Amino acid sequence: MKATAIAHTNIALIKYWGKRDENLILPANSSLSITLDKFYTETSVEWMEDAKNDLFSLNGQIKQDAKVAQFLKILRAELDIPYFAKIDSVNHVPTAAGLASSASAFAALAVAGSAALGRQDDLANLSRLARRGSGSAARSLFGGLSIWEKGSRLDGLDSYAVPFNSPLTEKMAVVVAVVSDAEKAVSSRDGMKSTVLTSPFFHEWIQTAEEDLRNIKSAFLSGKFVEVGEILEHNAMKMHATTLGAKPPFTYFSPASLTVMDEVRKLRDEGIPAYFTMDAGPNVKIICLRENEKMVSSRMQKLVKDVYICHAGEGAKVIQVD
Repeated sequence: MKATAIAHTNIALIKYWGKRDENLILPANSSLSITLDKFYTETSVEWMEDAKNDLFSLNGQIKQDAKVAQFLKILRAELDIPYFAKIDSVNHVPTAAGLASSASAFAALAVAGSAALGRQDDLANLSRLARRGSGSAARSLFGGLSIWEKGSRLDGLDSYAVPFNSPLTEKMAVVVAVVSDAEKAVSSRDGMKSTVLTSPFFHEWIQTAEEDLRNIKSAFLSGKFVEVGEILEHNAMKMHATTLGAKPPFTYFSPASLTVMDEVRKLRDEGIPAYFTMDAGPNVKIICLRENEKMVSSRMQKLVKDVYICHAGEGAKVIQVD
């Protein structure tokens, strides 16, 4: 049987930065994200009884991908199936967007892989499964806002994402300002590991990140957008501060990133509530209200080449079973 699924990318508003278990991809802190409507991955999986190896194609080209190969081994073990698979994956995440597609890719692969066996796994189990491919993939199972619980169990069974509802979800926009689509000098996985092992700021990051999550949940439930924005922006800056304390120190900021941040501050000075966040890369995401998205986008277009306006997207789903 063959199944096709789609999953959307997400942007963390309270960052996941640091693992308590590298192998199981268990986070050191819980995180909160918004799933984006613009960018997604569509993946088909067919388990083949007679195949001698897995076959993976991305955007129509056969690929050898170590992370995908390892994840398929995990899928076989977790789903208790001995067969190899044929995977066809298409990323609807433009390279120019400078957005990581690993979250949508592994979420779609987990959902399609399960559905191709005729299974109907619950979302918590699929979230746990997707997490083994990429931590942030755990959150792409859900639309709108979601929280990835760090959990406390050594086996990771209590570390998965859950949906989180807020009256602000449909009022918010995410404006993606792309300052570079070049490959990063330090990957997110390597940067995260280096920070955990060498940065004296990491312990305090974990403590304040959990506090940020509690506070932003309260602000979201109360519909206080300005408070949400202040928390998420401060959280992002604290995450990036940990990298400067690593040994050797590194940063994902570029001069263009800082220019965009300054422009966001100018917008606030003009009375427009807009707040920036950045992941492990130089591109800046601006969180604003939908009523201001065109103005924010217009200002960003004067500074960077590519700008995308996104809203809350839907959760991962099966779109076809053959």
